[in-house]
Amino acid sequence: MKFVTAQDEEGVFVGIIEEGEKRVLPLNRRENDLPETLEECIATSGFFEQAISIYQQAKAAADEQFINLEAVTLLAPIPRPKKNIYCVGKNYAEHAIEMGSKDDIPQHIIVFTKAPTTVIGPNERVLHHRDITEQLDYEGELAVIIGKKGTKINREDALNYVFGYTIINDVTARDLQSKHKQYFIGKSLDTTCPMGPWIVHASALGNPNSLNIETRINHEIRQQSNTENFIFPVEEIISVLSQGMTLEPGDIIATGTPSGVGKGFKPPRFLKAGDEMAVTIEKIGTLINHIQAD
Repeated sequence: MKFVTAQDEEGVFVGIIEEGEKRVLPLNRRENDLPETLEECIATSGFFEQAISIYQQAKAAADEQFINLEAVTLLAPIPRPKKNIYCVGKNYAEHAIEMGSKDDIPQHIIVFTKAPTTVIGPNERVLHHRDITEQLDYEGELAVIIGKKGTKINREDALNYVFGYTIINDVTARDLQSKHKQYFIGKSLDTTCPMGPWIVHASALGNPNSLNIETRINHEIRQQSNTENFIFPVEEIISVLSQGMTLEPGDIIATGTPSGVGKGFKPPRFLKAGDEMAVTIEKIGTLINHIQAD
């Protein structure tokens, strides 16, 4: 089951993508008691079951409220998160090595955040920010969407706290990252967190630690791996984060990127104006964005 935030001539709505990915059913236009945002829906007890019921009834009745997907604009599933996005750094050994050496493979989870103002949806333009950076880079990542409140979560129970999964491109200004000796500024430029195209419910995805992931720049494969290569699997990430912080419904966790980022090439291959970035993750789909043209 794929959940979206979308917009048509009537406004923004929360919807479910029909099997075949050709139509979408607006949920909160059929049920007035549903919240207006997907983030609020996720936090609502029984939302998933209610959504399934609405969808099944609409399918059985050949409901005319289904809208052709071509007639809507898909936004980021959570267009403006209430909190910063949690991000895990160097979670693939080969990426840690390409950014330094084997000594950079972490023994403990590295966590930083991206500001909510970074988020954009599929097919939106990423600002080039050429006035402040010359080293804009891409990072395709699996993202986890928390589904219920939890603290001190046991690793064995961690996946029960997940609502679903989406794709994030953790676009990064490498020179700012180095200049400021930390991650936040280089990771938080406006529009540098493309997200989408939808959230796949956990029940439809299965094991998040066994998914093919690929990033193409202008159709050229740059990153290709599998989440089985995580140093820290999803369960461990959730458990560690929750030991001293409360995780809440709608929280977003980006799980790290494989090797093959622009900075890892010799010489580096940073993003240019007009470049197309396409991140594909098995069982989810493809997130496509372009760098703003000159």
